[in-house]
Amino acid sequence: MNQSDHNKAFFLKYYSAMYGVEKTEPLLKKFITDQRLIDHILYFDKIFPNYNLVVDELITEGDKVFAKVRLLAKHSGEVDGIPPTNKEVEVPFAVCYTIHNDKIVDFWAIGDNTELLEQLGVAKKDAIF
Repeated sequence: MNQSDHNKAFFLKYYSAMYGVEKTEPLLKKFITDQRLIDHILYFDKIFPNYNLVVDELITEGDKVFAKVRLLAKHSGEVDGIPPTNKEVEVPFAVCYTIHNDKIVDFWAIGDNTELLEQLGVAKKDAIF
């Protein structure tokens, strides 16, 4: 099995372990060494408990795994002064992981924050910023 296929298999194992469960630091540390990513996931799990990610595209190349995903969640926690709306959201974003020795060692992500705020009802659609 080449590195790309191995990292794809690792990602799918990681993804399965995270789907629909509370994300805890011990669970995350089984798959991640990047503390920024661990903190990011724990932050989002407080706002959107037990959130799920749906993978729409998955591309692997060497030590990189790129995923185009959708966040599926219910807003049950306060975020940046916005009280829980209890609204269901579906927000697209992309994330790229660097994998080394079956651990995520680095990542970057880009998401549509405006779409998220619109779905929460705290931003108007087609607002000019």
